[in-house]
Order: sequence, then structure tokens, then C-alpha cells
Amino acid sequence: HIIWDWNGTLINDLDLVIEAVNTTLQAHNLPEISTATYLALFDFPVILFYEKLGFDYTKCSFEDHSKEYHRAYEKGWRKCGLCEGVEAVLKKYQQAGVTQSILSASPQWMLESYIKYFSLQRYLKNLVGQQNDLAQGKIETGIKWLKQSGLKGEEVLLIGDTVHDHEVAQALGVDCILVTTGHHPRNKLEKCGVPILDSLSALL
Repeated sequence: HIIWDWNGTLINDLDLVIEAVNTTLQAHNLPEISTATYLALFDFPVILFYEKLGFDYTKCSFEDHSKEYHRAYEKGWRKCGLCEGVEAVLKKYQQAGVTQSILSASPQWMLESYIKYFSLQRYLKNLVGQQNDLAQGKIETGIKWLKQSGLKGEEVLLIGDTVHDHEVAQALGVDCILVTTGHHPRNKLEKCGVPILDSLSALL
């Protein structure tokens, strides 16, 4: 079984995420950031990332800020494309008898909307998102889902684009491959000590 991350792994949304972050920075009179700054600073939990950018959560709540971010992201996600090779890879694994799911930090309802929009549901056994819009709980949600799935850890591979995806894989007790197409650069990913690929097509 393959567990896919969504943002930055299957959907190419790096530019949109930076745009949405900058929209919220503007709203709070904070300086915008570049792609290089984003890649250098972005991390989980995301509240720490935003604090590095200057957000003071004694003056605004993290919950309200998260809603601002998701409003900005929701306006633009349909202009995003899938990462190169996504459908070919999903189809190839399906033909090989490998089942596939998505585990995402995105809210469940948004994740379901994404998959329907890109017509990927035929390749996927489960869509596992969060019941909040705080990008929190991916580890806990993943552990709960894996226990319910009946799968053994050694039967599962998690594919993602961030150090946090590796942390999730470790918590679930599953293998991990990381790709450089998303929200963490290679130099960060290399610290995880797992295979790193520069494209999804390289998986094949």
C-alpha cells in the first residue's frame, strides 16, 4: 500500500501557497517573503513557521489566521496543476495491484474537493484529511487510520515532500521516499536519511 502526501507531492501548489502566505502577511502589515525564504523557513508545526515570519498570536489568534490563509488558498487552487507524472504513476501502481491512499494535513472536505476536481478518485482507496484547518494532527490521524486499515507497517510506503512526512512515516512505522518537487528543498530532505527523488516519474 502507498500513502501519498497531497500538497507539494501530488499537487504542484508551491507558488499558490507562497501567494496565500503573502496575502495574510499583507493583511497584518508584515513584509512579504520570497520563494527562497519560504523554502528556508517552512516547517511543521506551521504555527512556528508563521511566528518566524513575525505573526504575534497575542494580537490575533492562530485559528483566525489559518482561516485567512485557507480563504486565500481556496480562491486559487484550481489554477494549480498536478505534479509532473502523477496520473501515470498512480495508474501504474494500480495496474500492479498496489492500493493507494492520501494522508494530508488539509481539511477533509477540501481534500475531497481536490481529488474530485482532478478526477483521481478511481486510483485511491482512502482520502484521509483533518477535521480542522490548522494543518495539525497528521501523525495522530495517520496512526488511527493505519490501525483501522488492517495493514502492517512493513506493507506500507509513504511518499511525501517534507521532513514532516518522514516524521509521519516514522510514527506510523512505515518506509518513506521523499521528492524534491514540493515544500522542502533537497538539503533539508537529505537529513532524513531516506531515498530522495527529483520527480515522481523516477519512482517507476
